[in-house]
Amino acid sequence: MRKLIYIIVCLITTATWSQVRKDRDTIRRDVEDSIAKPVFFFDGDSLPRNEVELEPVFIFQPLRFNSYNEKLRYYILRKKTLKVYPYAKMAAERLTDLNDRLSRIRNRSDRNRYTRIVQRFIEDEFSAELKKLTRTEGQILVKLIYRQTGVTTFDLVKELRSGWRAFWYNTTAKMFDISLKEVYDPDNVHEDYLIEDILQRAFASNRLEKQESALDFDYANLSNKWRDSTLHQK
Repeated sequence: MRKLIYIIVCLITTATWSQVRKDRDTIRRDVEDSIAKPVFFFDGDSLPRNEVELEPVFIFQPLRFNSYNEKLRYYILRKKTLKVYPYAKMAAERLTDLNDRLSRIRNRSDRNRYTRIVQRFIEDEFSAELKKLTRTEGQILVKLIYRQTGVTTFDLVKELRSGWRAFWYNTTAKMFDISLKEVYDPDNVHEDYLIEDILQRAFASNRLEKQESALDFDYANLSNKWRDSTLHQK
């Protein structure tokens, strides 16, 4: 019995000592790692970090065109897209601000009054500039508003004004071959993919200020899908 107790005590002592050594080695490695690795402080953080999180980076290949007309079409589309994107971005910001404020106004008459104020402000802010847009620029803007808000321009007008006013706007727009019900679909419409390609390159070069899209799509997957199209990247 004494031998058995002695053996058990030895085993427990050995196991305990081994665990202590493991814990000591772990602590030593942690200390060494913390000393070896630099730490960083970022605005808004109370604790230092030893790693820096980076935004995803796209590697853009040179554009390749099959003809001069394809190249010309792309650069015309780029010029128009860069021109109207800021309006779509602004519209999304105004809509977000409007919805945020309306969510805090309980009285229906106060909500309607505030909505009318915002309507007049948006119309005054946009009308002069939008009148300068060409038909194709107007249609691109309609698509980009959908990209930024997830809602068609027709539905936005219908929500902010009335169904009749939305119908009237859409009918008027059709006179110039512009549909306010147009959506943005880079997964199935090649021109929309080209617009997305233009935007991503402009974001990467800081030519445009990036605003996340309300839609769910992946630019890398789109590029793989369309790489064998008229405009492709090898």
